Amino acid sequence: MNDFLQSIIDRDPAAKSKLSLILTYPGVKAIFFHKIANFFAIAKFDLVARIISQFSRFLTGIEIHPKAKLGKNLFIDHGMGVVIGETSEIGDNVTIYHNVTLGGIAPSINSNDQRNVKRHPTLEDNVVVGSGAQILGPVVIGKNSLIGANAVVTKNVPEKSIMVGIPATRVGDATKGFQPYAVTDKDKDKDNDTN
Repeated sequence: MNDFLQSIIDRDPAAKSKLSLILTYPGVKAIFFHKIANFFAIAKFDLVARIISQFSRFLTGIEIHPKAKLGKNLFIDHGMGVVIGETSEIGDNVTIYHNVTLGGIAPSINSNDQRNVKRHPTLEDNVVVGSGAQILGPVVIGKNSLIGANAVVTKNVPEKSIMVGIPATRVGDATKGFQPYAVTDKDKDKDNDTN
């Protein structure tokens, strides 16, 4: 728990103390409740697991399916409106902002054909997903990639990619570390030219 909280302080300049994270960060609470719900889901107590996840959703505004696989140090910043589907897999040190959906693309018919099938995204290590982004289907987002705010991703993303737009397209390499919302140096230069 200590490493998890420290990883948030290292990524969020607004984070002042571990106590404030525990008391005021909905993403921290959602991860805590997910660990409990996931325990019950693995033990095949699905109803108990879903009740816990829905209680967490009520408290935090973040919906994480009990069977989703979360890596260490997942940081859900702000969190309101985040949805993480049942077969989602998230690597280590991933950052997800508010209103992000890791969802499926199959219609709500023929549900029996969709059970026990990978339907949701996989986010590999160190991925950053900007607010409002939608990552849909059983796609893989490669390590160290940045998904821009409001991007819609429906295809696999190579490692170290910056993805923006609808549908999301690759606009550069994420080689300089964390860039919030997939803003590139070229974007910053354009802003400076217009000021």
